[in-house]
Amino acid sequence: MIVLSPEGKARTSSERIAALPRFADLNGKTVGLLDNSKPNNDMLQARFEQLLRQNCDVAGVVRRRKLTAQQGAPKAYLDDLAAHADFVISGLGD
Repeated sequence: MIVLSPEGKARTSSERIAALPRFADLNGKTVGLLDNSKPNNDMLQARFEQLLRQNCDVAGVVRRRKLTAQQGAPKAYLDDLAAHADFVISGLGD
């Protein structure tokens, strides 16, 4: 029998990842929106997109929707977001 733990592993101090520098503003940037497929997340992200377009003059939006909230995003989605978006917003609905 194989028993899997859902706990994950804590990072040690030697495994820390440095934060990327912040943008001075979001004008001209392309935003990636990753929908986790929970109820109402599509409406939340539509509102994010509307606000970003109105207030930040973003260049574009790349949207991807996970198949289910219980699974990670497919590698192809993550690769596409990394290739085409300057930053990604991932949120939860419900």
